[in-house]
Formats: sequence, C-alpha cells, structure tokens
Amino acid sequence: MNALRNKVQLIGRLGQDPEVITFADGNKMAKFSMATDDSYKDKSGNKVERAYWHNVVVRGGLVNVVENYITKGQEIAVEGKLTNRSYEDKEGNKRYTTEIVCNELLMLSK
Repeated sequence: MNALRNKVQLIGRLGQDPEVITFADGNKMAKFSMATDDSYKDKSGNKVERAYWHNVVVRGGLVNVVENYITKGQEIAVEGKLTNRSYEDKEGNKRYTTEIVCNELLMLSK
C-alpha cells in the first residue's frame, strides 16, 4: 500500500514548450505546464468543459527526452508525486506553488 502514497498520474497536453534549466554543476531540470480536460453536465443538462492546469518538473535522465522530443500541444502521460514549495518573487513576497515531480513520462501523440 505504500506504493500508492502521493502518486499522481495525468494525461494531458503541454501548454508551452518546456523550459530547460542547466545548473552550474551540469545537471538539468525541465519545467512545463500541462492541461487536463474534464467535462460534466450542469443542472440544465448542458455539457460543461473545463481545463485544469498543472505545473510539472522533470529531473535526471528524463530531461533529455523532454528537451529533445516534447513540444507545446503534444499529448503526454506523466506519473510522479505532488510537492509544495515556497519562494520569494521579485518584489520580496512569499509565494507558494504545487508541482508534480515527474518520474515517468510517455509520449502519446505522434
């Protein structure tokens, strides 16, 4: 049952080209947002569609895959875990964000 703790699986489309960051030690990290779609019927029976946006972070060997093969609009599946972190913006305000740290990625579109 431990394997099910903090596990996220999403299928969606990239909202932007990935941003790849190279650190001083040569390690890389990739970041991108992806949208998942959901639909339901409201009280009147009308179909309502909605997109949910997720921030995804990729580290390690998968960064090479993201850097070379993943582009805006592409459909992918990701698996990872939810993380929360805080940071200071340019004005010195403390901000909070939730991200998915990806450990598996599957390209679904051609």
